[in-house]
Amino acid sequence: MVALDLDGTLLDPHGLLADDVRDAVSALSRAGLRVVVCTGRRFRTALPVVERLGLRGAIVVHNGALVKDIASGKTLQHAYLPAPLYPDVLALVRAQGPPLVYVDSYHEGTDILTEAIARAHPYQREYLDDHEEHVREVEDLAAARPSEVIMLSTMGDEASLGALCERAGRELGACVRTHRLINKNYRGQILEFLSPESGKWSALARLAASAGIEPAEIAAVGDDTNDVEMIARAGLGIAMGNAVPEARAAAQCVVASNAESGVVEAIERVLASV
Repeated sequence: MVALDLDGTLLDPHGLLADDVRDAVSALSRAGLRVVVCTGRRFRTALPVVERLGLRGAIVVHNGALVKDIASGKTLQHAYLPAPLYPDVLALVRAQGPPLVYVDSYHEGTDILTEAIARAHPYQREYLDDHEEHVREVEDLAAARPSEVIMLSTMGDEASLGALCERAGRELGACVRTHRLINKNYRGQILEFLSPESGKWSALARLAASAGIEPAEIAAVGDDTNDVEMIARAGLGIAMGNAVPEARAAAQCVVASNAESGVVEAIERVLASV
């Protein structure tokens, strides 16, 4: 099994999929390897890329909170935010502004619930302006209490989200999993709050086990902090040249950056090891 991150790995700095990258992924499939895209994106925005890659089967989205079937959109695995935690996380995130509540409602056409978009951080408003078709504004997220909550998130500047992340650690501890990521396609950063059972590696390991694949038989390629665990725990962990220091430190080898189609080099290393 080969796990490939999307933004910063398969996609170039402009968010585009190069032909040589697509050809390299096809070579993995022809070699009989199971290719699984593992991304922080939601299913709807990852789907066009995996379709261009010609992939079938499962995709890990929302940093491992969901595993979806590419063809049908059916949820195969989930690690929803535990319902008792929802009010506490909601209250915490509101310190930054109206949260984004991601829900597992792909077939109903709604991915995100939020309140008072006009009061959101400017970086978050930019994002919502581009994705308003699948965003539903509600009067009060506390009253809404949606089921099947994938995660809560907020967007903002690095300093503000850093302080909020530290506060989450003090107040919620290990009850919730946080990811603070560079917002690659927009300004600022993203801070996500998920189930402690989520994570790209957790989802990938369960998926591999269901197919009789051992961790030592997995290769993983990524670039950001949400890729560190799968890079460290896979049999072959590879970091992109543009990767954060934590990902580079966890990797067995580092390839060229995504601006240079470094994932092609990574795939060549995987194929050479088969």
